[in-house]
Order: sequence, then structure tokens, then C-alpha cells
Amino acid sequence: QVQLVESGGGLVQAGGSLRISCAASGRPFNNYHMGWFRQAPGKERDFVSGINWSGATTYYAESVKGRFTISRDNAKNTVYLQMNSLKSEDMAVYYCAAAALVRHPNWRIDVSSERGYDYWGQGTQVTVSS
Repeated sequence: QVQLVESGGGLVQAGGSLRISCAASGRPFNNYHMGWFRQAPGKERDFVSGINWSGATTYYAESVKGRFTISRDNAKNTVYLQMNSLKSEDMAVYYCAAAALVRHPNWRIDVSSERGYDYWGQGTQVTVSS
């Protein structure tokens, strides 16, 4: 299995930027599609963004399109989420998730669903002050 550790969360002012990272270990990183989800207090965990194993294809929730950018560095076993123009509604715990290629041959269908992922990190808190 793969272990995922998020980092880079913190406090940022509304309108500011933050980049969070997720480091993977345990299995070849390019065997996994990757995703970011977030959960605000009292709410369900929601899809934010996804990226396929090679980095060639990305997906975004409508609420973050044009503001967030997902990327990955397979040589560093790391996926990133660059967040710009942050809003108060972006405040949440952000979770990294991995989807094994062999288990999800049609991952693009489930990219925005939790069922599309096999492993999860512990999360990193992003706080946006207004």
C-alpha cells in the first residue's frame, strides 16, 4: 500500500495564496492517480481536484476552477495543490488521496468521488482569514 503525508497548510488572508503538498511512499508513485478533497467543519468531504498518473490530465471542482492548480512530480513522489485567490469558503482540512491504476481502469468516471480512491492522508488544515 501507499502512505500519504500532507504538508503546507496554514493561515492565509483572503485573496492570498498557499501551496500544499502530499508526499507518497511505499509503492511506485506513477502507479497511482491522485486527488485532493477537503472537508469544512460540519460538512461532508468534497472533491477539489484530481490528476492522472502521468500528470497529463487534470480535473477540478467548479468552485476552484481558475484559482487552484494541481500538479505532480513523479520523481519526487509528490503531488501539489497551488491555491490562489483564496476565499473564506476554501477554509477546510485538505486531504490527499491515491487511486491505484490496477483497481480503477476507468478512474475518470469516479475521479470526483471518494470511491475512486484507495488510500488517504491525514489531512492538512487551511485557514483563510477575512
